[in-house]
Amino acid sequence: MKIKISQAINLVIAALKAKLVPMLHGSPAVGKSAIVRQIAKQFNLKLIDLRLSQCDPTDLLGFPSIKGERAGYVPMETFPIEGDAIPQGYNGWLLFLDEFNSADRAVQKASYKLTLDRMVGIYNLHPNVAVVCAGNLESDGAIVEPMSTALQSRLIHLEVETNAKDWGTWAQTNGIDHRITSYIEFRPDHVYTFNPDHSDKTYASPRTWEFTHKLLQVTSINRETLPLLIGTLGEGVAREFYGFLQIHENLPKIEEIVKAPNSIAVPTEPSIQFAICGAIAANVTPENCEALLDFVNRLPAEFQIVCVRGMLKRNPAVIKAPSFAPWVTKVATETI
Repeated sequence: MKIKISQAINLVIAALKAKLVPMLHGSPAVGKSAIVRQIAKQFNLKLIDLRLSQCDPTDLLGFPSIKGERAGYVPMETFPIEGDAIPQGYNGWLLFLDEFNSADRAVQKASYKLTLDRMVGIYNLHPNVAVVCAGNLESDGAIVEPMSTALQSRLIHLEVETNAKDWGTWAQTNGIDHRITSYIEFRPDHVYTFNPDHSDKTYASPRTWEFTHKLLQVTSINRETLPLLIGTLGEGVAREFYGFLQIHENLPKIEEIVKAPNSIAVPTEPSIQFAICGAIAANVTPENCEALLDFVNRLPAEFQIVCVRGMLKRNPAVIKAPSFAPWVTKVATETI
């Protein structure tokens, strides 16, 4: 059974509270790491990102050492063990065993004690360590080693998939550039274009849209920098998104809308309506909210919903604006 990213977050948290080890399965770049990062942030846990595919069995079992006439194993400092001090400012650690099913069989076998008994060799993990595993799907052409039945039974298996609505909610609440979230509202099929048989060097995905967000913070996209987009999203999606960015260049400024919300021209083209909704949601404040709502009220009902939903995700404080709650009630009543 496949589950949405939003479901996965709550299910992983439930498994961790039960002191169990969840294993996230999913296509490449679908957002598995983002789930783990969000949980670590939510519970104030120091994230330890360990790529199991790059490990040796001794990394998990401990390194051989000689003390006097006896030999033993010393645990790697990667793993917090009983007696270690919790890092200042954190409540504990989240140990993320990524690329878990890409590790060779010897490393997977070495993880038996770690995942079930919470032990590194003869040492117990610190009680404030939570453990999450993740790996890709063999059906997607990823490098995957079959897990033994003994290992399978040590984990709680969850297969995740992404969709535009789910990812859009995450992106808006995590400050992803509004031009990206507006574009995904307009072209939801472009949130994830992975195909195991694709011929492009890359593809659009939650991961590469995050890369795109980072690019947009440091450079403007024009004909000279367009290859950066193509190298991040693949040519087809990049060129369409580039066209969408050009729309943004011609939108009225937020200041202009605030000054004349009842007279400034309202766009009729859907792509432009999505773009202006994203711009308003990204720039709304309790102070300019009422004027922006006057403008939004002139949009088609479905775009009013898109815009208000974005406002609340981007800046929840606007709910306190005097006219906001009554306006939302009115729109909800009219669209039921």
